[in-house]
Amino acid sequence: MRFRRRRHNEEAELNITSFMNLMIVLVPVLLLSMVFSRITVLELNLPDSASASSAEDSEDMDFLEVVLYPDYLGINHPAGNRAFSVCPHTEGDMAGTHNYAELTEALKQIKIRLEDDYQIEKNDIVLLAQPDTDYQTIVSTMDAVRSFKAVVAANVVDASLFPQISLGDAPDNDPLRDQVPCDTVSGGAP
Repeated sequence: MRFRRRRHNEEAELNITSFMNLMIVLVPVLLLSMVFSRITVLELNLPDSASASSAEDSEDMDFLEVVLYPDYLGINHPAGNRAFSVCPHTEGDMAGTHNYAELTEALKQIKIRLEDDYQIEKNDIVLLAQPDTDYQTIVSTMDAVRSFKAVVAANVVDASLFPQISLGDAPDNDPLRDQVPCDTVSGGAP
């Protein structure tokens, strides 16, 4: 009787060299073509009609709003009283655009007055914009009212101003337009 020897089937090796070559080329190409985007989220508080009527009675002194108009920005504090009017830039490349630095300075004065004179720690503000106000104006105003640059221990940091922002509709015609003219923005109302 003859015994047959069985051949041991050796498993074939998997040749991945060509696949690795493809990955060496493909991975850097994909990484270089990838679009890096930065998404920034601004948190807003939309007005609630049910709580608005009860809040008006108790927080008259706390109510602070910035009204956006195409030709100026108005700061009302307390409700119904114009504290500051911020005129647009008049010279240079920025002529005709809103003066957000002056807006921030006016809001800093109001915040200091609230903390020193009334011991009120205020963090919320209402932005009132007309329906045709462009998006960039709203975002730039939100940036100006949310924080300001301050120097702390020889470092420039973002100091909090009014980080809780609510949005609303501005009236078509500003009844407080002549209450504080633009040229008195540095002093403002008492």
